[in-house]
Amino acid sequence: MLFLGALFVTGIIGGATAAVAGFGIGSLLTPLVAWKYGTPLAVAAVSVPHAIATALRCWRLRRNVDLEVLRTFGLLSAAGGLAGGLLFTRFSPRLLTGILGALLLMTTLAALTNWTARWRPGGAESALLGLASGLFGGVVGNQGGLRAAALLAFSLGPAVFVATSTATGLMVDAVRMPFYVARAGGMLMGVTTPIVVASIAVVVGTMLGERALFGMSPARFRQVIGVLIALVGVWLLRVSIVG
Repeated sequence: MLFLGALFVTGIIGGATAAVAGFGIGSLLTPLVAWKYGTPLAVAAVSVPHAIATALRCWRLRRNVDLEVLRTFGLLSAAGGLAGGLLFTRFSPRLLTGILGALLLMTTLAALTNWTARWRPGGAESALLGLASGLFGGVVGNQGGLRAAALLAFSLGPAVFVATSTATGLMVDAVRMPFYVARAGGMLMGVTTPIVVASIAVVVGTMLGERALFGMSPARFRQVIGVLIALVGVWLLRVSIVG
């Protein structure tokens, strides 16, 4: 019961964070579930509430999606997610989690020094950013922070940023989930209750977080995203070091 309570609270926080930043569910829930069940099963299990909350958020923000960014960055991110789904059991999740944490901290520095606001990625750069974020998402189940870090370079407004990030995440979920379910197999049946609890929690968090999203100015939003990316980076580094 203690674990389920922690899972519910973490799910609400993750859902609310994702509603504001476009990421946070996988980054927060995966380490917690991995502590209980191991990383491979955790990645597969968390992909279910992640997909549910992402689909809900995408539907509610559908009119704010930047289709041009989605066609370049988003499609390549989905391709990276497909590749990552094929490779996610072939690499050390602990090592990759540490690398991702370090990348997020470097991105935070770039965001807080306003470097990302001055850089405008071209077509090839946009595709590369999308491919990298999707690949990490497929391998370690934590692509949202890196995706948000990459999207900072496009200078999107708060609602457009979250909507485009969410639509990209939904495409990544669509291509990586079949691999997770196939690899996890019957083991997912043993974690049905945690999946249901987490799914309810992230939906509640999503609805609560939307109120904060629409009350922020673009400048404040960029600061909030930078801080959230830093927190996720520190969290992932800690997980990679202490296990």
